[in-house]
Amino acid sequence: MTATTPLPPEAQRYLEHVRVEKRLAARTHALYSLDLERLARMAAEANVPLLALQPAHIRRFVAQMHGAGRSSRGIALILSGWRGFFTWAGRQGLLAINPVQGVRGPKAAKPLPKALGVDDAVRLADYQARQADPWLEARDAAMVELLYGCGLRVGELVGLDCRAGPEAAHQGRGWLDLQAGEVHVVGKGSKRRSLPLGTAARQALAAWLALRGPLGSPALFIGQRGTRLSAQSVWKRLRQRSGAAGLTTPVHPHMLRHSFASHLLQSSGDLRAVQELLGHAQIATTQVYTRLDFQHLAKVYDQAHPRARKKPGG
Repeated sequence: MTATTPLPPEAQRYLEHVRVEKRLAARTHALYSLDLERLARMAAEANVPLLALQPAHIRRFVAQMHGAGRSSRGIALILSGWRGFFTWAGRQGLLAINPVQGVRGPKAAKPLPKALGVDDAVRLADYQARQADPWLEARDAAMVELLYGCGLRVGELVGLDCRAGPEAAHQGRGWLDLQAGEVHVVGKGSKRRSLPLGTAARQALAAWLALRGPLGSPALFIGQRGTRLSAQSVWKRLRQRSGAAGLTTPVHPHMLRHSFASHLLQSSGDLRAVQELLGHAQIATTQVYTRLDFQHLAKVYDQAHPRARKKPGG
């Protein structure tokens, strides 16, 4: 069966149903038609009537599409369209079971988290704006040091208070203990963890606290009106700062968390320690950074090892 061969009557009825009753956009209707044509063609090649297809047939079709190079997302969209058709057919009393129900496409590969290279991360952390408001500059520098130096989530960052107290504990917020060189944060699931502050972070935080002033909010990071800084404001300031520092990629807070984990793993190789510092409940969540680490090593090899540069047949 080719794409120009008329669809079976039941498929044509379904397409008319979604066009008239669901009022699908013309492009969406065209995509539904193409997906049903593909299904009918595969059914004909398997010598099975469209409404006699079984889950095993659908799984075989999925494998064929995957083997032909169709993306996991593309297959999921096709399955969604097929599922809708068979659901409608079931309501019309044309079949007893939906052969697509329970069939899932191949899992899409999880994209690697975006992390900065070490040089770019250090450039951002070391950046000092010229002719900037000293108050804003000290605050933003301290935020970068905590995000990159401790791997904080942006919610953990803006949830920090200047010091521990009944209010912080009651509200489920973290706090800074500069004298002990620690920051105590409240992460996902209200889980608390304590992180050491490096020398650069301690210096940046001391400089910020010296300028912050005795404003009313207990928040560590505040805006110019004296209220707790929002996560959106941190995103905005970080994008501006990374551009001013000359980074070609706009930086967001989670990118610095990824950079913290990736660079620490490259240096230490201690996956468990990185898991604890990030506050991950499962080691599998942290293992994604081993893929980043392997990419880094592969790039170094390709650039530096004489055997990697050897030309074929040379």
